[in-house]
Amino acid sequence: MGALLEKDQTTPEYYPLTVNALLNACNQKSSREPVVNYDEATVTEALASLQHKGYVMRFSGEGHRVEKYGHRLGEKLNLGRRELALLCVLMLRGAQTVGELRGRTQRMHEFEDLDEVERVLESLRTKEPDALVAPMARGRWVQLLGGPVSGEETAAEPSQAPSRTPLEDRVEALEREMAELRQQWESFRRQFE
Repeated sequence: MGALLEKDQTTPEYYPLTVNALLNACNQKSSREPVVNYDEATVTEALASLQHKGYVMRFSGEGHRVEKYGHRLGEKLNLGRRELALLCVLMLRGAQTVGELRGRTQRMHEFEDLDEVERVLESLRTKEPDALVAPMARGRWVQLLGGPVSGEETAAEPSQAPSRTPLEDRVEALEREMAELRQQWESFRRQFE
């Protein structure tokens, strides 16, 4: 699902994807955590499961030489581009801090600031009937579409998160500052393109 979301938003000219293109997208070595090496049968099985749930649609027939697949996650769960961008990065890269999410979603959606990212994450956390993300230890967030989180425990509520050390606060402040500088640099660079 994450690879479909990513390719829809970053390379729309090649979307929807064939099974082979999706296999390559899933197995790419950059922007992935963990890096995987799925075979075609695994990808085909996942597509069938996602189709059954209504999250994926198969395109075939006139105008398509081979079958292609596209996500329906936005329509199915009533989500916009910014929500899909955050879910995509969380699916492809695992747990992320707010600063990491802002920096890594720029090609899909440019968030104004870290507060906007936090607001969208909070709306995904409180989504009815089921939460789509959850806060984790050390200020990180994880997506819940793949089922319950294993490993680190999620915080039941952000207010119940363990107290943070001054070093953790400082690292988060530096991440925020880096994200702001990255945005300013991109705006500056675009002026000369």
